[in-house]
Amino acid sequence: MNLEEHAAKPLLAAEGIAVPRGRLCASADEAANAAQNLGPCVVKAQVPTGKRGKAGGIKLAAHPDEARNAATAILGMTIGGHVVTRVLVEEQVPIARELYAAVLNDPASKGPLVLFSAAGGMDIEEIAATRPDSLKRLAVDIEVGLDHATARPLVDGLGPAAPAAADTLAALYALYRRCDAELVEINPLVVTKDWRIVALDCKLVADDAAVPRQPNMAKLGTPETLTDLERRGRELGLRYIELDGPVGLLANGAGLTMTTMDAIVHLGGKPSNFLEIGGDAYTQAKPALELVLANPRVRSLVVNFCGAFARTDVMADGVVKAWQTLKPRIPVFFSIHGTGEDEAIALVKRELGITPFDRMEDAVNAAVRAAR
Repeated sequence: MNLEEHAAKPLLAAEGIAVPRGRLCASADEAANAAQNLGPCVVKAQVPTGKRGKAGGIKLAAHPDEARNAATAILGMTIGGHVVTRVLVEEQVPIARELYAAVLNDPASKGPLVLFSAAGGMDIEEIAATRPDSLKRLAVDIEVGLDHATARPLVDGLGPAAPAAADTLAALYALYRRCDAELVEINPLVVTKDWRIVALDCKLVADDAAVPRQPNMAKLGTPETLTDLERRGRELGLRYIELDGPVGLLANGAGLTMTTMDAIVHLGGKPSNFLEIGGDAYTQAKPALELVLANPRVRSLVVNFCGAFARTDVMADGVVKAWQTLKPRIPVFFSIHGTGEDEAIALVKRELGITPFDRMEDAVNAAVRAAR
């Protein structure tokens, strides 16, 4: 679940984090009316992606006519593959200093990580690369949480704004927990000329698996943008993600699929898709194979099965029958291990005249070379 700025900011406010007054607008006239009430304002494209400012999607306006012109220029733009249909018009805030703050899932510590920098208003990647010492990190024990005292060392050096900044970090962590978030990011988080702390932006990404626990927040999320093939996969009940490479992939289990994708990249190739068909490969093989082959970029295919509870010979039988029915004209490379592998390997040899590779790496490497 990705929440655009206009949807995320009320959640910040509910935790006590100050945000500018603003209004969501779908037309240039609405933007002008909002500016009439707000005074000098900022007109911001509402899309679930970053770098809006660099794309020209954020403009200052001193009066309603400028707000109308800014909205006219922004509405209809495409930013990060998303067409702008709404803008957020917000009051301008007197900025004394820009900061950066975020709470995110951290694979290294296997828990929440708080990030804070006194160098806000720029890409976090740029901050980390050019001023690594300015980016402070704090791994949080989820059993203990984050309070003012724990957050205070992160904001040392902010002078009179430090207490409010520590409170803001604690509130940001509370929001992260309450919303089942994977990421809550404020950039910039600003210190105003009267020492207030105000969130000028907010990016919030929540765990899709938390939708049943967060039905109200789920309604605020930006609808997922799907390609035609991804939409077709969803209709078929298949977990398919379209990518831009030439190496097609069928595997059982999400972990094995991602590992195979990593191997493709490591060996110099690019995968065309994520698609795992699990133990139901026997019944789903034909629609899954059709889906992969419908991508015109595909020039080779890796089939990688590793069976524990699911038998690889049953899965292979489904793929073999689908291959014989569809008769693709691209090379296919198999790697089969686990329960039923002897029967599966013999089946592929007998029916397709193809010998599966002993190692996954060799199957992937062959597919990468064939796709060139």
